[in-house]
Amino acid sequence: MKNIVFMFPEGRRKALTMSYDDGVVEDRQLVKIFNKYGIKGSFHINGGLLGNGNHLSAEEIKDLYQGHEVSCHSFHHPFLERVPRISALNQVLEDRKVLEQLAGYPVRGMSYPMGTYDDEVIGILKSADIVYCRTVNSSGKFSLPNNWLEWHPTCHHREDILAKAEVFKELRYSFSLFYVWGHAYEFERNCNWNLIENFCAAIAHINDIWYATNIEIYNYATALRRLEFSVSGDQVRNPTNMPVWLSVDGQVTKIEPGELKNL
Repeated sequence: MKNIVFMFPEGRRKALTMSYDDGVVEDRQLVKIFNKYGIKGSFHINGGLLGNGNHLSAEEIKDLYQGHEVSCHSFHHPFLERVPRISALNQVLEDRKVLEQLAGYPVRGMSYPMGTYDDEVIGILKSADIVYCRTVNSSGKFSLPNNWLEWHPTCHHREDILAKAEVFKELRYSFSLFYVWGHAYEFERNCNWNLIENFCAAIAHINDIWYATNIEIYNYATALRRLEFSVSGDQVRNPTNMPVWLSVDGQVTKIEPGELKNL
């Protein structure tokens, strides 16, 4: 029997993804830092609050987040489990509608407003074709979620991310994910922009790490799970439209879209 392990694109063993909420003006500085170091983020935005208070204008969304992901955070930022079911559904659909018009592509991800949810809210997200939703519950782990609609991040950026970055860089386990979340306004409020700058500098440009958005992680992991293996493990078919990578007995192997490959 062959020893087969999932790998990230180009045979990388690890991935980093960042997740920031609310679409606030401080995202301008955060995106600038991410772009400087080649870090990718997913930005969860309330379409109904754009242009109000500390929120970005609608006109900024497409250009500012180019190369990153625009994602849902509900239209008005309510506790979704405390409003009527139809209202919760509309909060998600209206947010998707506005953000898709601004970003220019389907918006399929989300983070929970206030970080709260229940089983009914999860069902509503499924009805709204949301494929993943981030919680605020730190797992402390470098792993992918068991349930994409309860995607627990590794940690908030205040939770000793510089030390965690050093641990992550030394990891030798394949298919490990470091997921950091927060709000950009926290850096301004706490006068600690140097924290995220130092983190990005420490974790950037490492050959074994894939820097990806939340939706890129979801899409790739989903493609891997759709691979069709023979019982003996000596053949695999890739029925998806994206290439994927495996480690087979210690050798990195690329499986092209539609390919049936002997391993």
